[in-house]
Amino acid sequence: MPADLPASRTRAERFDQAVLEAVADLEVRWPGRMETLEFAVDEVPAVPAQGQETASNEVVLDGGVPLARFLPPGMDNRGRPTKARIVVYRRPLEVRSGDAGELGDLVTEVLAELLADVLGDPDDEDGPVS
Repeated sequence: MPADLPASRTRAERFDQAVLEAVADLEVRWPGRMETLEFAVDEVPAVPAQGQETASNEVVLDGGVPLARFLPPGMDNRGRPTKARIVVYRRPLEVRSGDAGELGDLVTEVLAELLADVLGDPDDEDGPVS
């Protein structure tokens, strides 16, 4: 397959594209408010021991498995400031979707849920995130 055709992309590349499309779609709902966030993709979450994970507005869970997580701004190990970050977990989301179209919808749904908790109501100019 030629490299520019969608069928030649790996599953990870297709997932990355689904996240990029979801973020672009959601920027319309929170115009100018997502600039303070970075988005990252990780294969699988580190799952804590049974009973240690508690549901919060910073993690989207399905059956105790994190699908996405919000990491507040802070400092890296060199003492440099970091932006707030949303990490989307590829494998748990792929397992929960039936096909590429469903995967895109699920990624958008999970990101929208997390962004609503982090940024607040899309119509509210003074959302919760710093």
